[in-house]
Amino acid sequence: MHTPSPTERSRAIADRVERFVREIVIPYEGDKRCASHGPSEDLVEELRGKARVAGVMTPHILPDGTHLSQLETAAVLKRSGLSPLGPVAVNTMAPDEGNMYLLGKIGTPTQNKRFLEPLVAGGARSAFMMTEPASEGGAGSDPSMLQTKAVRDGDEWVINGRKTFITGAKGASVGIVMARTGEGERAQATMFLVDLPHPAVRIERVLDTIDSSMPGGHAQVLIDNLRVHQNQVLGAVDEGFRYAQVRLSPARLSHCMRWLGGATRSHEIATRYATTRKAFGKLLIDHEGVGFMLADNLIDLQQSALMVDWCAGVLDTGSLATAESSMTKVAVADALFRVADRCMQVMGGSGVTGDSIVEQIFREVRAFRIYDGPTEVHKWSLAKKIKRDALELQSAGKA
Repeated sequence: MHTPSPTERSRAIADRVERFVREIVIPYEGDKRCASHGPSEDLVEELRGKARVAGVMTPHILPDGTHLSQLETAAVLKRSGLSPLGPVAVNTMAPDEGNMYLLGKIGTPTQNKRFLEPLVAGGARSAFMMTEPASEGGAGSDPSMLQTKAVRDGDEWVINGRKTFITGAKGASVGIVMARTGEGERAQATMFLVDLPHPAVRIERVLDTIDSSMPGGHAQVLIDNLRVHQNQVLGAVDEGFRYAQVRLSPARLSHCMRWLGGATRSHEIATRYATTRKAFGKLLIDHEGVGFMLADNLIDLQQSALMVDWCAGVLDTGSLATAESSMTKVAVADALFRVADRCMQVMGGSGVTGDSIVEQIFREVRAFRIYDGPTEVHKWSLAKKIKRDALELQSAGKA
């Protein structure tokens, strides 16, 4: 497996981002404005103001509007993730980072001026509305179960449905709504751009979840007779599922990048603890039970970094990297959870308190094993590919 290296340009940007996160952002981690549903709007605004002054706002998109390659983006997003507040501060967080990527790929110039430019400037947040309540038989890991419907009415579309786990819906200015626009054996869907807040898009509740790093939390949203003009269709009608694949592979890889930074930080904290705390007459790290856990962390972190860079390199060839991103998401999410868990174990009682960011990173990484597709769904998808490839070889007489 050949793993390419990031460029000097991306290393320089990443170094600036890391310096900003360590010196400016980390001291905010104990701020009372960091609550169970994410940092408050005024804290987001304050951090982003400092990011602009430091020249690290939206660092993966250059001043001329061009996007760093995925491999370059990986170098930058890893550093932004050294604090749960880092991606919020420098505008590399989910779902905005993925939504900016999608808009940059398929948005029209008019749409991008209206919806993308405020996101890139860090003056607006967005929400991606695809997931639906399981209790209503809606789409989750299987997008083909989409229940939300959009019906054409002249130059407008009328959208009705309910969405859930919509990250950042509360406080968002830009919405991307996925709705069914076709019936029959092959489900069809379309993406629509929506100005938020909107009276026809109502937040019913913000869910209490294990994670707490994303502004606005994760909401359940009712879409009730929402009317949008034809010019708010993102891309082509009935191509929503295809566009979702354009967005989802890079977006799930971006999660890997950011939380690799968080797990790296946890390891730093646990290492500091193990090399200063004594028990039974010697430093904790000198007890094999502790030292070996930290050694295992190094292995998992290095393997995760290599997989992220490998998958980024595949995406940079123009491939959708569907299988590669599934493999990377499974391997990295599980590895980083092991790292976060070991860090808590090394730190003992202090590791499970809010006195250290390790506890929050553990919660965030645990949620990541479900978000952007549970581990088991990705393995199921990979197993289908293995079967399909094997049967093709057999039919060709090559196996």
